[in-house]
Amino acid sequence: MKNGDSEARRAKRVKRVVLGSLIALVLVWVGVGATLLVQNQFGDQPITQRETVANDGNALSTPEETTISSVVEATSGSIVSIVTEVETGNAYWGYSLQEGAGSGMIVGSEGYVLTNKHVIDGARNLQVVLSDGTTYDDVEVVGTDPLNDLAFLRIAGVKDLPTVQLGDSTTVKIGQRVVAIGNSLGQYQNTVTSGIISGTGRPIAAQAGDSVETLTDLLQTDAAINPGNSGGPLLNTSGQVIGVNTAIAADAEGIGFAIPISAAKGLLKQVLAGDEPQRAYLGVRYIPVNAELAKKYDLSVTQGAYIMSEGQGNAVASGSPADDAGLEQGDVITQIGDIEVGPRGGVASLVAEYAPGDTIEVTYQRGDQSRTTKVTLAAYEE
Repeated sequence: MKNGDSEARRAKRVKRVVLGSLIALVLVWVGVGATLLVQNQFGDQPITQRETVANDGNALSTPEETTISSVVEATSGSIVSIVTEVETGNAYWGYSLQEGAGSGMIVGSEGYVLTNKHVIDGARNLQVVLSDGTTYDDVEVVGTDPLNDLAFLRIAGVKDLPTVQLGDSTTVKIGQRVVAIGNSLGQYQNTVTSGIISGTGRPIAAQAGDSVETLTDLLQTDAAINPGNSGGPLLNTSGQVIGVNTAIAADAEGIGFAIPISAAKGLLKQVLAGDEPQRAYLGVRYIPVNAELAKKYDLSVTQGAYIMSEGQGNAVASGSPADDAGLEQGDVITQIGDIEVGPRGGVASLVAEYAPGDTIEVTYQRGDQSRTTKVTLAAYEE
């Protein structure tokens, strides 16, 4: 009897062990299934797949790693370092040349380079260094944007240089993946960082040396942007330039800013055509509309550009293209062409896509009525 009892107890223990193993196995599969379900909803691969090692012993790359590597490989040859010499000092203490560094991107195969204006301000000498180390000393400034931190250079006597591909910054969405490339700290050429678009339409007061410049309608990103990155590109995952890296928040981490590339396109077309670049001019002062402003001024729309001067002069400059087209203080500009003002860019950036002499269609709200007018843009004069 004792042996029979012992065998029965052993059988029960075996059943418990087997049952316990089955329960554990079910829980494991439920856990994997939950991981797959949650991650596949976001278009990602599960951790178990991401960390797989190939049969040849090499770790497999994630889709994100592959994408960033592809962007860098396709773009790096078009990114340059810019080395400057700026005279500093005064008559009492004497003068000396101080070296500075920034970044830029080749936008025309015959040596045209786009960078930040503050990178080349006051420079007595300019050098452009390609990604392969080739250095050019014969470089001239062919134009700057009087209202934005943009400058265009040209390397003399070159052709067939690789160029960046320009994207459309009006389609940028918060949360989308971006890549920044630049000459970090002036000594780490073509440093690559990645992040997301953290915000759009940001206004900042940017300081470079003793000058302070107010910039509007910037893209905010958490991709690391360091001193020396100024003038380099902010790229989408298709390898297209959507912004020009220009500033960082000095008292924060992970807050950098880029000028939307749309703001450079009007000037760029003129530069590539060999013309003296001039900024297109509409001639209005405005405040970006949000729900709070719409309530305050009893506006019938909640986005756009509210034409108002805030005591800084006429809201519509006398004799300006806007004045000739019949725009008035109190109107709200809602579209430039077929692009909505607000979510897809501010008035200044959208107008900057055009050149002086171009005629554009402006949609605006006056009271409860939506109206459209044709505006022929003029050249901005400082």
